[in-house]
Amino acid sequence: MRVDFFARKRMNSLIYLGLLSLVTLAAIAITEYDVAKGFTSIPKAIFWGVTNFYPNAESLEKLPDILVKLRETLLVSIAATTIGAVFALLFAIFGANATRFNAFLGGISRGIATVFRNIDVAAWAMILLFSFGQNVMTGYFALFFGSFGFLTRAFIDTIDEVSGGPVEALRATGAGYFHIVFQSVIPSVIPQMISWVLFTIESNIRHATLVGILTGSGIGFAFNLYYKSMNYSAASLVVILIVITIIFIEKISNYIRRTIL
Repeated sequence: MRVDFFARKRMNSLIYLGLLSLVTLAAIAITEYDVAKGFTSIPKAIFWGVTNFYPNAESLEKLPDILVKLRETLLVSIAATTIGAVFALLFAIFGANATRFNAFLGGISRGIATVFRNIDVAAWAMILLFSFGQNVMTGYFALFFGSFGFLTRAFIDTIDEVSGGPVEALRATGAGYFHIVFQSVIPSVIPQMISWVLFTIESNIRHATLVGILTGSGIGFAFNLYYKSMNYSAASLVVILIVITIIFIEKISNYIRRTIL
């Protein structure tokens, strides 16, 4: 029986691998992609990057303006995440099995979270462009909606995972709903929720670069402007600052997670 199970699992893996190979070959044929040319162009791309894509003295003169755009991106990312987390907490309390008022409200909360979570931040930015145009508010709302959907689902799972037992025990003693939520549920899940918020801030800083290209704001707009004007030195400086910022934020986030968890 054990041998048959592993043999069947191996056969399924081979079938899926074969299907994936067929899809890959079909995609190459449809798009007329030249695989050999793609691989041989890698050394040329590296050489071009080394000889053109690096900061110089002229690009450093633009550093103050780039830092202003970077600060704008950071502030928008943090604001969108934290405000989104507040709304996500409310919807998570209504949607979690351990704390919901009733099944109907719980279903609505989960449904809203599913819709918002499954629409990518870039898609939100394109949708909101029709209403708000290219400005900071468009980027803010795109990040806000994406954060809200992701965090609502993460908070619901966290509440159900961490608070199930304590909530049932308090209900058995006759504790009221608000007492259960504010005295038991929220204190027990705060460390995990902070961890999710920090993770979302990291993700939003990465997303904000692409969103900025679409909405004409922040560090993404600066990169797009320099790249389209063929000022590759300034564009490379933008990329370097983005990478340094993301690594720095990730280090801080990991330290906080180790401290609170």
